[in-house]
Amino acid sequence: MGVRSAQVGAGDVDEAAARRREQRGWYWYDWANSVYSTSVLTVFLGPYLTSVAKAAADADGFVHPLGIPVRAGSFYAYTVSASLLLSVLAMPLAGALADRTGRKKPLLGVCAYTGAAATTGMFFLGGERYLLGGALLILANVGFVVSSMLYNSFLPQIARPDERDAVSSRGWAFGYAAGALVLVADLALYGAHDSFGLSEGEAVRICLASAGLWWGVFSLIPLRRLRDRRTGAGIATAGPAGGTPLGRGWRQLRETLGDMRRHPLTLAFLLAYLVYNDGVQTVITQASVYGSEELKLDQTTLIVAILLVQVLAAAGALLMGRLARRYGTQRTVLGSLAAWTLTIAVGYFLPARAPLWFFALAVGIGLVLGGSQALSRSLFSHLVPPGKEAEYFSAYEMSDRGVSWLGPLVFGVTYQLTGSYRDAIVSLVAFFVIGFVLLARVPVRRAIMAAGNPIPDRI
Repeated sequence: MGVRSAQVGAGDVDEAAARRREQRGWYWYDWANSVYSTSVLTVFLGPYLTSVAKAAADADGFVHPLGIPVRAGSFYAYTVSASLLLSVLAMPLAGALADRTGRKKPLLGVCAYTGAAATTGMFFLGGERYLLGGALLILANVGFVVSSMLYNSFLPQIARPDERDAVSSRGWAFGYAAGALVLVADLALYGAHDSFGLSEGEAVRICLASAGLWWGVFSLIPLRRLRDRRTGAGIATAGPAGGTPLGRGWRQLRETLGDMRRHPLTLAFLLAYLVYNDGVQTVITQASVYGSEELKLDQTTLIVAILLVQVLAAAGALLMGRLARRYGTQRTVLGSLAAWTLTIAVGYFLPARAPLWFFALAVGIGLVLGGSQALSRSLFSHLVPPGKEAEYFSAYEMSDRGVSWLGPLVFGVTYQLTGSYRDAIVSLVAFFVIGFVLLARVPVRRAIMAAGNPIPDRI
């Protein structure tokens, strides 16, 4: 009996060590791809692609992609929206294939390196090549979104229920730390581009391309450490379920959608998350455009502001993880949504050419950004039926980024109609208010029980 107990104890220790190793590897993908989100989407590409589109615009300020008249100032927002719509088509298929075939990690690698290659290709964006910029943005963003969905779906497999808030928060903090580190290097290059013999545009393109290289290099670590799990639910079968992987993936997707209808409380959370996260993602992608075009701030000011967001978001993710342990995850997320609403409403009244006020706005965003994202991911992981991780996280990622096309579309249309970025930014308040109401109505404990998962002591 004593020998058997010792063997079981040793097995538990080995399993815990293996789990921690995977968790540490998992953090590195946040480190790898967060630089794309920060340097490319949040800081450089919006203002730069807008300037390229304006250089190609006609006398009335319009470009004509596919023959459609688009105000040059709206082109970036519309392109982001288009990339997310395409992600809606790609994510469910990738999630279904991952769970059906049990080969999640190779799919993660394909998507990661597609996005990294497209981002590196932005080095060649210049002159009036706004269509090239739009195409590379779409390709990079689809790779980013789909790979993030596959990455997130590892969380329920590598962390026990009582670990997930902490593991998810550490991942976000790790990512924000990487974004801050690279932004410091970007600031040094951009601020001293003359000393390096570079034009302003060349410095921007180097910053864009280096984000792609960073993404590709550091993706090697999670791809080495994460493990595919070939469970019975995750292996495609022959016979009626046979056929091509593509056909099996779509059949599995239909089964997933049918299965999700049996978990209406999980769907209720996804609806709330879809709404409020649409506002979050739009602020991330459009803040630099608002700062440069409406507030007339220079690129150096924008970099410093986003760097401030990165540093505070890393600390905020860890702080809100502690608040969740004390007050519960749902209450903490609701508090963050109230803070988001106030911050964006204040942003409408910021005076132009006033960097200090923009930095104050960055402080407000940074304190709630990382925590609201990390805790939402952790909360959803409790609502996923065992064995359905990649499929359900494909739906989550559709709410996270893949269905976040409505916010950029509203932002772009508002600017197209009014010519005011202030009107465009304040329109996003509705996403946070509606999301707050919907989330407050979700009975989280009952949802976890209905999914067949253990209920944490505090949620």
